[in-house]
This record gives sequence, C-alpha cells and structure tokens, in this order.
Amino acid sequence: MYDVAIIGGGPAGGSAAIYTAKAGKKTVIIDSNQGVTKRAMLYNHYGVAEITGPDLVETGLNQAKKFGAELVESKVTNITKLDQGFKLVTDNGEYEAKQVILATGFLTDLAEQVGLATKPGTEPRVKTIFDVDANGKTNIEGIWAAGTCAGVSVHTIITAGDGAKVAINIISELNGERYVDHDVLK
Repeated sequence: MYDVAIIGGGPAGGSAAIYTAKAGKKTVIIDSNQGVTKRAMLYNHYGVAEITGPDLVETGLNQAKKFGAELVESKVTNITKLDQGFKLVTDNGEYEAKQVILATGFLTDLAEQVGLATKPGTEPRVKTIFDVDANGKTNIEGIWAAGTCAGVSVHTIITAGDGAKVAINIISELNGERYVDHDVLK
C-alpha cells in the first residue's frame, strides 16, 4: 500500500509528489496525460527565463522520481474507501493508498462517483472545483485536492505551490507532527 497516491502529474501533483517522496512516503503519481500545462509556454515562472509546459512537467516528474515516486500513466476511473485507506481503480490496474491527492486540473469527473463535494469554479473555463478547506482537505477524510481542481489559480507557479502546501499537510498528518522540509547549503 502506498502512503500517498496522487492523481494528476501536472505542477500541483508533481510538486506534491516531490515533497511526499522526499519525506520518505511511498508515493505513486497516476497521470492520464491530459494536463493543460502540456500545451503551455511559460515566460513567467519564477527562476526560469522561459520553458515549455511539457518540459516543466517532465522536469518536475523526473525530480519526483529521483526521490522515489513512481509514475503510472493511466486514468483513474473510481476510488473506493477501504478499512484503512483507498483503492484506486485505473484503466490498467488497481492501487491502494492511505491518502489521496486529487491534482486533476480542470477534471472533476470523479467527484460524483466518489461523493466529493464540489462548488462552482472561480477561474475562466473552470466550471467545477472540489470543495476543500484551507489545508486542501475534501469532505472525505483522507482525500485531499490541490491546484486548479481545488480552486487555485491556473498559473503553474501557484498550482505547484499549492501541491507543495497540501503535501506538507499530509506529511504532517501521517507523521503526527508538523513537518518542515528545509535543506541547507553545505
């Protein structure tokens, strides 16, 4: 069983995976390769003069994999609650995880099947978002949301930051104390 399953491998999901995997949490990213960032050209991402969306996503996912995250290219079709954690059914297999992060961008189609509360979106072209609290928690204990699907701006710098924030909150919950990831120059 994974500690964390992240649905979506864009900036929010990839960023969350970097933090959870670096913190030693067994992490799987399940990505359907439908992210809008893959069509973007970025000139406004802090620390990068310019980068294509596909390159940004690939770099982030490679960083997450370097820390031990596994990447599965598939579409999640259902999530069911287990006694401890969740079962995620995909197009080509099943995965179990203690915690789930939805980082699905514009896609909220799992909400109705799973019983997740939604509300109208606030960004242009984002009709529906998951209803989350300030920490990224949904109405189902153990399922979190980050990035655009959680009502955060579609800008990659913001969705990546939101994914990191939600990951830190999950790591803190799994550890039973507040987690801080701050490396120091050597």
